[in-house]
Formats: sequence, structure tokens, C-alpha cells
Amino acid sequence: MAFALNTYPVTYRSKFSDGKWSGEYLEKPHKTPEEEAAMNDNERKALESSRNCYDDMPLVNYTSQYGLACFEGLKAFPQKNDSLAIFRPDRNAVRFARSMEGLQMPPFPQELFVNACIETVKRNAALGFLTRYKNEWEKDSFMTADSIYIRPFTISEGGIGVNLSSEPYVMVINTPVSSYFSSCSSDAVVTDRIRATPNGTGWIKACSNYVISALAKSEALSAGYMECVFLDATHRSYIEEGSSCNIFFYLKSGELATPELSDTILPGITRESIICLARDKGLKVSERKISIDEALEETRECFVSGTAAGATPICSLTYHGKKAQFNGGKTGELTSDIRDTIKGIQYGKLPDTKGWMVTIA
Repeated sequence: MAFALNTYPVTYRSKFSDGKWSGEYLEKPHKTPEEEAAMNDNERKALESSRNCYDDMPLVNYTSQYGLACFEGLKAFPQKNDSLAIFRPDRNAVRFARSMEGLQMPPFPQELFVNACIETVKRNAALGFLTRYKNEWEKDSFMTADSIYIRPFTISEGGIGVNLSSEPYVMVINTPVSSYFSSCSSDAVVTDRIRATPNGTGWIKACSNYVISALAKSEALSAGYMECVFLDATHRSYIEEGSSCNIFFYLKSGELATPELSDTILPGITRESIICLARDKGLKVSERKISIDEALEETRECFVSGTAAGATPICSLTYHGKKAQFNGGKTGELTSDIRDTIKGIQYGKLPDTKGWMVTIA
């Protein structure tokens, strides 16, 4: 699995109180990376657990009781010159503020968000906790490359009744991360579960949204698939998302189509970036409704996108026992091109002509 509960020592915490945000950087218990690597499993587990404990924060709150919280996910990528660069943190900052507003929380200022992401990575790197560029990653187009995951998230103030959060905390943590899709399979299945309903929180990166996604993904994995795909709640006919990613279909007509944004679909940063890159390549890109029948019958190539997924090929999609295989079950030319372009920009192999990468000095 890509993620492990192995947070780096330096974290950021901010609290909203008296109409303003007050933040601080906390340095949790640690040894040198070399000393930690030499620990036995029990010692390492105890140290990692100590870094995940905050005794001065409330256990009983609207987050722990009712799932009232939102989060973001972004990455710092190792560069060839041994620096690190974060991919489009300004866009995550905008989405985080919108998510908080959607949950009727005071929004976290975008400048504070970006600064906290940069500074936590910088401080952890100064302690030796960083990932360095490896030339061997280029052999598989960075599909197995490592990076530093940045997880900003909210926690509410103490409370037990059903209520909203008016004085939330914002935390930012860093952790090493590897390839998200580790299965040899690249097949997907349509789940009968419903991820989001109209007038709900599907457009918010809300923690509660991921309960259904986790259940559906687990069921897909148990059935031998890599990924699950959700249909809309109203008609049960239109493609919406994967378990934690947006989805694209390269159709036989030459059109690259992705489901249009609505209040049931998360506006992905990687999704937005792929649309921009594809149009630069001269492709017709449409954001519109895509029926499951059209997806099964007209798709030439398919891939999912997200911070964790990057641009990961889906080679088949199964719906009610009917399986449609794309591009002969192999990664398609366009999928490879999109994947290579976005990964190349993120890892510094290709020039960043869009100004998307923020270098950490």
C-alpha cells in the first residue's frame, strides 16, 4: 500500500479562535533517519505512535463523533538537482478553503496553507527526512517513484452534540509515499454503492465521503479488481468517479471525455491539470455526462487521475457481468503520453512551462 502511518517529525498546527488563526510548528519525537531505520519493529512502532499523539487536543469532538472534517492531499517531488518541488499547492489551498466553507467552518487562508505545506517539508528535510531522486524511476515513467505526501486536515474543537465547528484546528503532516496502485491488475468494476447524492457533500473533500469509497474499493479488491467506479445516484446510468480519483475516457471518436463537475464530483487538481495538458496537445476534451453504456461501447482508452493515482490506466471495466476491454488490455498511447507528461513535469524531467511546481529551497 502506498501510505503508511510513518509521519515525519515536524507538523504544523493552527487553531481558529477569537476571529483569527494562530499557528505553530511542532517537532515530535525522533532520531536520525538512519537510527530509526536500524530500530526493530517494536521500537519503530512505538516511536511512530508517539509522533501520532497530541495530548492537548480534544478526543470527543464533532470530527471523532460525526466525521465533520475535510482534508487535502498533495505531494513534494524529488528533483534531479536534489531539491524538492510541490505540485500546484495554490490550487489545493483554494479547494481546502472551499471545503471548509462548504462545511460552514471559517476557511483557512490560502497563503497560510501554502506556507505551511512548504515549511513542514523544508523543516523535515533539514532533519534528514526526505526522498531523493533516483534515475531508475525514469524506466517506468515514475510509476513506482517515491515522493513526500503532504496531508492538511481539519479537526473540530471539543463537542458531543450534533453541531458544526466554529473553532477548528488545521493540521499539516508529511509522510513518505510510494506507488498507490500496487496490484498487477488494471481492471475496474462498477460498484452498486452510491458515493454521493445531489445537494450533499460530494464536491467537498470531506472525510465522511471516503467511508463508502473505502468499502467499495475493498469489495472490488476482494473480487480481483484494482479499482471500482461509481455511477450517479439519481439515474444510476452515468459515470462519476473512481474510489478516490476522477476518471477519463478516450473515445473512438478521438474525444477525451471526463464527467462534468457537479455537487457530487470532487474537482480534482490532477484532473484540471490533465484537461489543460490534453488541450495543449490539440485534443478535443469534453466535460460532460458519460453513460455507462457509452463508456463500455465507445471507449478506446481509460485512465483514472488524482494526487495518489497520477494518471493510471484502466484496461477493462465490468458492469453487471459485462466486461469491456480497452486497447487490447494494454496501456494506450494517449494514456502513456498524459502520464509521462504530468509525471515528467512533477519530477523535473520535463520543463514546467505552466509554473505549476513550487520549489522548496
